[in-house]
Amino acid sequence: MLQGSLPALVTPFKNSEIDYGSLEKLLQFHLANESNGLVLLGTTAEASSLANDEKESLLRFCIQRLKGKLPIIVGTGSNNLYQTISQTQKAELLGGEYALIVTPYYNKPNQDGLYLYYREIVQRTTLPIIIYNVPSRTGCNISADTVIKLSKEFPKRIVAIKEASGDLVKATKIVRDAQESFSLLSGEDALNYPLLCIGARGAISVTANCVPREMSQMINAFLTSRFDHALVLHQTLLELNEIMFCDTNPIPIKVVLESLGLLEANYRLPLCQTTETKKEMILHTFKYFQESTLLRS
Repeated sequence: MLQGSLPALVTPFKNSEIDYGSLEKLLQFHLANESNGLVLLGTTAEASSLANDEKESLLRFCIQRLKGKLPIIVGTGSNNLYQTISQTQKAELLGGEYALIVTPYYNKPNQDGLYLYYREIVQRTTLPIIIYNVPSRTGCNISADTVIKLSKEFPKRIVAIKEASGDLVKATKIVRDAQESFSLLSGEDALNYPLLCIGARGAISVTANCVPREMSQMINAFLTSRFDHALVLHQTLLELNEIMFCDTNPIPIKVVLESLGLLEANYRLPLCQTTETKKEMILHTFKYFQESTLLRS
C-alpha cells in the first residue's frame, strides 16, 4: 500500500532552463531526510510549463539517481487521452513506478466520462495509477462513487487517489468503501492530519519540499499509532502549511528553498516572482518554524 510522506518535487530553473545542479541537491536532500517517495512532474513541478523533451530529460536524470532508493511517482496526466497514455507509457519505459493522472481539466467531463477515461488508460498502459483530484485547478471533481467503482474494477491498477478537494465527507466514503488495498493520500497539507484520522495513508506534499524530515515524522508517527505526537507535529507545521499557498504554488516553496541554498527562486511564465511583502511573510514564517523546532528539541 502506497503511504507516507511523498513530496511533490519542484523543478529548479536557471537562465530559463532546468537547473540540473540544483535538482541534484534536491534529490540528495530528500534521500537524506526520510521522504518515503518522490513525485516528479506534478503541479508543484510546473510540469504544464515543460516541453516533452524537457520532461523526458528530467525523468531520466531523477530516475537514474533514485531507482531502488525511493518509490518514483510520475505526473503523466493531461486533458488529452492519447497524450496521457503516451506519457504514461514513456514514464514506465524510463523507470517510473506509479503514474499520477489528474482528472482532465477544461473538458468538464461528467462522471461517466471520467470513469471511461481512466478505464481506457488502464486498458492501454501497465503502470499502477494514482487518480489526482484537484477541482480548484481543473474545474472537474471526481465523485467518491466513481473512485470506488474504479478501485474495485481495477484493484491492481487504480491503487490510490491524491485527494485535494478538501471534502472530508467524500474522503471518508472513499476510505470506507474502496477496494481494501486502495490508498487515499492527502493533497492539501493543511488537512494532512484530519485526513489521516479518517483513514488516509499519507500525503503528496508541497511543504515536504522544505521540511521533508518533519513531514515524514508526522505521518509515520500517525501510521504507527503515536497519534498525540503526530498531532503536535501537525500543529507545529500549521503556519508553514498555510503560508505555502499565500501565492500560487510553487512560488512560495521556491522562496523557502532558495533561503536554504538549494536553488534559485526562478519560475516559468506565466508564473513569476511574488511580492516583497509576501516574500518577507514566507521567510518569517519559515524562520519561526525553524526556531520552534529548535526549542522543542
